[in-house]
Amino acid sequence: MFDTETTALLRAVLDEVCESVSHREIGARTHVASKILEAATRGEVSVDGLRQVGRDDLSHAPTMWR
Repeated sequence: MFDTETTALLRAVLDEVCESVSHREIGARTHVASKILEAATRGEVSVDGLRQVGRDDLSHAPTMWR
């Protein structure tokens, strides 16, 4: 479980990384969120590091258009 500050950071990074992804693309957003969460669990809590993880995994996210 993360503290309030870290949780807010994770949410902000997810929103930023997925700003161009429709909220209807639940699979893609969920995939990116899980990868960001995994990175944070491993100790990655820098904004830049989390952004990079999110951006890298966004390209591998499932989408209904692929």
